[in-house]
Amino acid sequence: MDYKLILDDIKPTEEEKNRVREVSDKLMEFINDKCHLENLDVEAVLVGSVAKGTYLRGKSDIDIFMAFPLSTDEKDLKEKGLDLAHQCCDAFNGEPHHQFASHPYVTTEIEGFEIDFVPCYRIDDGSQLKSAVDRTILHTKYVQANLKEGQNDEVLLLKRFMDMTGTYGSEFKVGGFAGYLCELLIIKYGSFENTLREASEWQFGHVIDLEDYGTSKNFKDPLICIDPTDKNRNVGAALRLDKYSQFIQSARNYLNSDKKQDYFYLLDKKLDKDVILDELKSRESYFMAIRFEIPQIPLDTLHPQLKKTTESLKKVLNKNDFLVFQANYWTDEISSAVILIELAVSKLNDIKVHEGPKVYYKIACDNFIQKFGLENCYVLDDTLVLNVRREFTTPDAFIRNILTKDHISLIKMGKNLTKPLLESYEILDIEDLAEDEEGLAFLDDFIYPNQYIRR
Repeated sequence: MDYKLILDDIKPTEEEKNRVREVSDKLMEFINDKCHLENLDVEAVLVGSVAKGTYLRGKSDIDIFMAFPLSTDEKDLKEKGLDLAHQCCDAFNGEPHHQFASHPYVTTEIEGFEIDFVPCYRIDDGSQLKSAVDRTILHTKYVQANLKEGQNDEVLLLKRFMDMTGTYGSEFKVGGFAGYLCELLIIKYGSFENTLREASEWQFGHVIDLEDYGTSKNFKDPLICIDPTDKNRNVGAALRLDKYSQFIQSARNYLNSDKKQDYFYLLDKKLDKDVILDELKSRESYFMAIRFEIPQIPLDTLHPQLKKTTESLKKVLNKNDFLVFQANYWTDEISSAVILIELAVSKLNDIKVHEGPKVYYKIACDNFIQKFGLENCYVLDDTLVLNVRREFTTPDAFIRNILTKDHISLIKMGKNLTKPLLESYEILDIEDLAEDEEGLAFLDDFIYPNQYIRR
């Protein structure tokens, strides 16, 4: 296939590349001049996809790392790094926002570009690592040294393909392929199409070891890609099993498709409220939508807690016979979130079986009978049981009981969500979710999973 037209759409324009270069150069020059004046052995380094020339059009975020000597005290690194970032923000009219990884860093917007200022240690190899971000400069240098002429375009095609099929992005919200992992795949396999051909044959635990370190046995992840700059790190560690599997299938779908160009663009699908609601009703499932306010915490903290809460609610509902078919969450990442649960039943019978001990344990059985009365107990297979009245026969009543101060401990909550969930939750009608485009898109994804991996 000829990818020229697609590359014309996804490659940064010359104007964008010049603007990125101009802004990043003057920010680094400012920091390096400050360090020279203050006699600091610190160097500003451009890293990430901008430095490697592997960024997609319109996604030219600028990452500037401030490399301190290994001998620098961690407290001094944090304080001086943040101070340099603040001075740079002040000089170029950027409002600094503190974020946290292994240590604090600053994000801002300057002249229309998202900028990250990150203090790190200057290391020569992974064995000197003092914080997780220290490898980033090594990653940039490795890709610059090993990506051959013309392969930048192959990386762009791979990133765009993954983006349009929902498998790109290592942040927890996505759980997909990191940009660095995409670059290593092209270094390994040479081209976009060859990467897909290889991926279509991948098994669980597939190994990529560009430097032949031989450390893959230390990992049990779906995809094991040993970091060329650190033999003890798997670049694919954040890749979730579902996204790994979706990429394998999307590669197969693409290779067999006669509409390959469609995979590089958004799915052409017009959302129709009536059609979506009719499909939901035709399933004859019972839907619960729980909306609540979210706290102001970093997104990398928010999404894991939302997922944990959703999974825990699903587990406790199943444990109490409510038969969850699927559950997922959505958030606007600003003020609210919704947990949507699809159940096979809307009402249970009034009676359930309460299990006691196995009949082989005489003392335990005697105690069980003494507690509940001989006339109420019977043997089911090899277990002593009795029938009891259910406290809750509907999922709504059960959830309302769970979401109280006395019973919230029955589910494993994200620690920052407990208070806002208890204080602000409401159970919505499914039609309430279909009132806007974002809600419709969430419902559409809920009832048509994996639609992006095929065209």
